[in-house]
Amino acid sequence: MTKRIIAGFAAAAFVLAASAGPALAQGEFKVPFPFKAGGLKLSSGDYWVGPGVDGKLVLRHGSSGKESAVPVLERRPQPSPPPEEPELLFHVVGNFEPSYTEYVTEFILAEVRLPGSEVYVLAATKGARQERTIKGRAVEKED
Repeated sequence: MTKRIIAGFAAAAFVLAASAGPALAQGEFKVPFPFKAGGLKLSSGDYWVGPGVDGKLVLRHGSSGKESAVPVLERRPQPSPPPEEPELLFHVVGNFEPSYTEYVTEFILAEVRLPGSEVYVLAATKGARQERTIKGRAVEKED
């Protein structure tokens, strides 16, 4: 009986420790421009970013509460030294598409770097581009 109680406490401690690990793996950002992520067009504004189900990342728009699940192409180890603040890396590219006569600048969410987590690669842009990083703030795990 005592062994079962100890085993139960050990299992509970393991579950609590595992759930406490990704507490910093979330961030809030103020994105000042419309952008694309995982083929979706998203508006500017405040965003909460964190892990979702099936290996996707969730981007929740602050004012509307609309959630978008974005597929992750690749996961890379944290850089050394790891970021102290969450970061969004955008590729800035030019596009002639809707009319082929007007040059439009597009921002594509390429990477998400969250402290205490891997680097999530969302897009691989070929050709000429610039990069722009938006720093955010870490948030506690949402329940």
